[in-house]
Order: sequence, then structure tokens, then C-alpha cells
Amino acid sequence: MTMTKHKTTATAGHTAGGPAAPAKLPKMSILGYGAGDAANNLAFTTATMFLLLYYTDVAGISAAAAGTLLLVVRIFDAFADVLAGRVVDRTYHKKLGKFRPFIMFGSVPLLLLSVAAFSIPQIGQSGMLLWAYVSYALLGLAYSFVNIPYGSLAGAMTQVAGERAKLASARTIGAVAVGSFLGIFIAPLMKGGANLQPLFTTLTIVFAVVGTGLYLFTVFTTRERVVREVAKASLKQSLATLKGNKPLLLLCISSFLFLTGQLAVGSVQIYYFRDVLHSLPLYAVMSIINIFLTFGLAAILPKLVGAFGKKRIYLAASLLMALGGVVVFFAPANMVWLAFTGVMICQLGITLVNMLVWALEADTVEFGEWRTGIRTEGITYALFSFTRKTGQAVGGALAAYALAWGGYTAGGGAQTEHALLGIRAGAGLLPLVFAVLALVVMLAYPLTDAKHKEIVADITARRADRLEASRREEAEAAGQRAAQGPDATPAQPEHPSN
Repeated sequence: MTMTKHKTTATAGHTAGGPAAPAKLPKMSILGYGAGDAANNLAFTTATMFLLLYYTDVAGISAAAAGTLLLVVRIFDAFADVLAGRVVDRTYHKKLGKFRPFIMFGSVPLLLLSVAAFSIPQIGQSGMLLWAYVSYALLGLAYSFVNIPYGSLAGAMTQVAGERAKLASARTIGAVAVGSFLGIFIAPLMKGGANLQPLFTTLTIVFAVVGTGLYLFTVFTTRERVVREVAKASLKQSLATLKGNKPLLLLCISSFLFLTGQLAVGSVQIYYFRDVLHSLPLYAVMSIINIFLTFGLAAILPKLVGAFGKKRIYLAASLLMALGGVVVFFAPANMVWLAFTGVMICQLGITLVNMLVWALEADTVEFGEWRTGIRTEGITYALFSFTRKTGQAVGGALAAYALAWGGYTAGGGAQTEHALLGIRAGAGLLPLVFAVLALVVMLAYPLTDAKHKEIVADITARRADRLEASRREEAEAAGQRAAQGPDATPAQPEHPSN
């Protein structure tokens, strides 16, 4: 495959942090990047874990109506991601680069909208449903304009596979830290519905303050170090990097399927512990184990990537999620230890994929650059996020519809056998089916780590050749001006537009 020729200013090393990406990132940058996803998940994971429960048990919205709401709004969010990606690709700040300005100025609106989403006033059923739609849609829009730049930032910080694995691990640790806090300290409080509104209001306000600090820490500790020859990509250039990018297409499809299963689990897991196993405190135990699991995987992930490659680990993780789904769906309610084992097997697969997928996405940016000569992290990440958001939409909706199909009764009381079957389907059957489908698609993924390394070397060599050619042209022009004498009119250098 050959690279399409594009005229660019070869001397324009458009980076906020310098002309070249170092082999190793500073530890503070890795920590700062992880803090950004902790801040993201103060809004995202809170919504993923509790918004369906909030709608059904606190706001009094039916499970079917809540499922439709989640489907419609999250699909809207997916299109918002594409818009955000396009805006990011057309933006560049000399000091802060392409991505950090969005994180800096978008964080406060995002976190305040999270407060609004969990603060539905008692204004009648129609008014409450309208508030839920509008507040969640605005929350999703604000999240797109923060998360798309945040996710794109990793690809601009380094091109080294091991360092990208560290960034992927750092953001996963940040996300899991928030999710574990919610699971350990907040989930056990979800026993009743009517008295939960003050809890959600206080929680989201505190998160708004903490999240702002975390976002600012990300902004001031990270830098964009990968050389950028075109600072502001045109729409034609952005679309060209996507056309024919088979690795990105397959990764998007697989992620859509995997996220569908993952969001189904995340949406109904609290119902599974509370209503099926009658062991809500185990949700906190799961969260504690998940902390150690995540830190342990983060420590060994770069070595695993070096030994097996990202694709093989992704396939194995998908298989673990499917296996866990089988156990969760079929385990008898009185065999709590077996059901809990299934939950943790499923969680192991989810954690591994969530660590790897961001490094895989960053690799597809280089594939697009290799083909076209243009780096477009924004639109590439936006397309990837679009498919993930649609997966989240479908997964969350299917979980809610599973509750509605089973005849779930709001309020955490005794449920019928059919209602319990609906919860089991959401917590076990859905992740089983979609993990297998994600695995099948990923089998065709062509961008191995070895191939990516060759692509990065080729991009670097081409960039060096263009830079050397530009220098020779400038030297020849200077020699011609000297030969013509001091009174000659200087020739104007050609600066093709980006």
C-alpha cells in the first residue's frame, strides 16, 4: 500500500511540546493522563452504573421508557462525537495544542450537566421525562467535546507501543478507581428509591469540584509530542484518512459489539446482586477486587503486549467475557460463590479490553497517516467513539428492555421468576452473545504490532526525506539569490495550503 501524496510544509513541526516524540514519557505525564479519565468517569461511570436505576427507582420512569431514552440519547451522543472530532481537527492553539483547550474549558459545563441529569424535579411525568431527555442529551454533547480530545491526546503524546500501553493502563486505572469508589461506597446504599435523591445530588456536586481539579491536572502535565505537519486538516483530508482504513473499520465494529455486551452488564449488574443473588454487599467486594485486578494488569500489560501482541490479548479477553456471561446466566441463585466467580471472569475480560482498545485506536491513526500523509486524531477517534457510543446505546437499551420484558417492579422489592430471568439475561446472556461476535470480527484485524512498528518507521523516514528535500530547496534558492546579486528581488517561497 502506497502513501497518497499531499503537499505539506515539511518544516512545520506542529506540536505543542516539541519537534519529536521521546521514546519514554515522563511519569507525571502518564499520571496526568490517567487523572483525565478519572475525571471523565465521574460523569460517565456514574451515569452508566446508576442512571437507569435513578430513572426507574427515583424519578419513577418506567423501564421501557427509560430504555428508549437511553437508546435515543446515546445515538445522539454518537453523532455528537463526529461533530466534536471534526471541530478538533480544525482547531489548533500554539501553546496548548489541539486537544488540551477542550479539556480545560469544557470540564466545568460537563460536570455541572452531570448534576442536572441526576436532579430531575417533580414536575409531572411528561415534564420529568422531558427533563431527563434534555439533561442527558446535553450531558452527552458536553462529554463528546471533552472526551474526544482527551482520547485523541494519547496518540499525540507518543508513537511507542509500550508507552501507549502505559497510557492505556493509566486511563483504565483512573476509570476503575472511580468505578470502584462507586461500587464500594455508593452501590450498597441503593436499597430504596424514594430517599436517594439527596444522595445523588450531593454526590454529583462533589464530583463536579473534584473532577475540575483532575481535568486541570491533566492539562498541565501532558504534552503533544508527535510531529504534526498539518495543524488544521481540511474535511477532505480528514475523510481521506478514514477511507480504506480497514483496521479502524474492524476495530470500530468489534468495539460496538463488545460495548453492547459491556453496557448491558454495567446497567443491570446492581440489579443482579440485589435481586437475583440477594447479596448487594458483594457489589462492593467486586469493586475492591477490581482495584487490585486493574493495578495488577496495568503492571504487566506492557510485557504482555510485548510477548503476545495487542490483538491476541484482545481475543483472549473477549473469550473471558463470554465465559463469564455463561456462568452468570446459568449459576443457581443459591450458589452465590459460582455466580460471583462468573462476574469476576467477565470483569477480567472487560478490564483487559478496556486497557488495550485505546492503544489499538491510536495505532489506526498511524495507519491512516501512512496511507495519506495526514494525521487526523480527532476524526479517527470520533469515528471510533461514535461506534462505541452506539454500542453503549444499544447495550443500555437492551438491558432496560430485558428488565421490562421480565416485568421488573421498581423499588427493590421481591421480583417474579420471570423478572429475575430478565435480569439474568441482561447480566449474562447479552455479554456472552456480543463478546463472541466481537471476537469473530477481531479475528480479521490486520494491524499487528510488528506491522505497526514498520508503519511508524516508514512515516518517520518519509518525514525526514521531505524535511531534507525542503532544506535543499531552500539552500538552492538562497544560492540563486546570491548569484543574482544584492539588488535581485527575492523569490517568494511556495507555501501550499494545508
